[in-house]
Amino acid sequence: MVETQEPARSRIRIGSMHVFALLLVSAIVFRDPLVSFVGSVPEIQTGATIFLGVFVQATPFLVLGVLVSGAIAAHLSPRVLRRLLPSDEKKAVGVSGLAGMALPGCECGAVPVSRRLMDQGAPTSAALAFLLSAPAINPVVLVSTAVAFPGEPRMVLARFVGSLATAWVMGWLWARAGKAEWITARLVDHDVDTGRSKWEVFSEAARHDLLQAGAFLVFGAGAAAVLHIVVPDAVLDHLAGQMLLAILVMAFLAVVLALCSEADAFVAASMSMLPLLPRLVFLVVGPAVDVKLMAMQSGSFGRGFVARFAPVTLVVAIVCATVSGYLILGGAR
Repeated sequence: MVETQEPARSRIRIGSMHVFALLLVSAIVFRDPLVSFVGSVPEIQTGATIFLGVFVQATPFLVLGVLVSGAIAAHLSPRVLRRLLPSDEKKAVGVSGLAGMALPGCECGAVPVSRRLMDQGAPTSAALAFLLSAPAINPVVLVSTAVAFPGEPRMVLARFVGSLATAWVMGWLWARAGKAEWITARLVDHDVDTGRSKWEVFSEAARHDLLQAGAFLVFGAGAAAVLHIVVPDAVLDHLAGQMLLAILVMAFLAVVLALCSEADAFVAASMSMLPLLPRLVFLVVGPAVDVKLMAMQSGSFGRGFVARFAPVTLVVAIVCATVSGYLILGGAR
């Protein structure tokens, strides 16, 4: 008697794309009830307006950023960057910090590229400077900041200076005091599969970044809307009059909201009740240290590295943003 084996049942994995599709279909099906509910409550209508404003303005820059990031993943190897670095470590930090201008992409892409630079022989200090500068001073981020703050070109310059200064200071601090044994995680080689075409690498990297960054954009736009609804105007007016407190609060929000650097300017711009300086701190701190970055860095460099690097980076980013703001923005609101 011949036994027949039943074919293995394929398991259906529910991913972020399925959840997104479900939410989209639900929004279409229940459009009329949602519209009538939002219109009946003024506070919710105001929040929805702010949410849509932030989301619609930021989405084009987010899409452009992830497309460029995918192209970089497919066509540009960290080995090329390694060859461009000077042999002198301090000069290498300066060059790698500026190199972030040429590589648009969010924090998600900068972490693996930085780790790859280290494992290909680049100085750790230079790789860390690139890690901090790439998501903060690239053209997509600067253009999105200019669009989010029309009529305030100084915000773009102040963000550029504060973010680049943060990258350079942290790179030079590591060159002076950093220790190799603080980096404990081993490199996970994601490029072993050489059979993949460049189009497959591009589409996978772009899809991953879009879904991850898009989720944080939705969360950030929602948080901006909630702040306008829940927080009384009197509290915000008081916060606006307490510059030090406002700076610390905005730095804290940057860490916990963990927005994509290509979209955070629109969230900061929506907080128009605050002066420009605290919002600048929000824009400089976010791409340098947040909960999402700390989780990614823990996997790529080890928990011991994050425990030392993240707190120092937070302090340096706040100081650099504050100094940059006072020098460039002055007393502007």
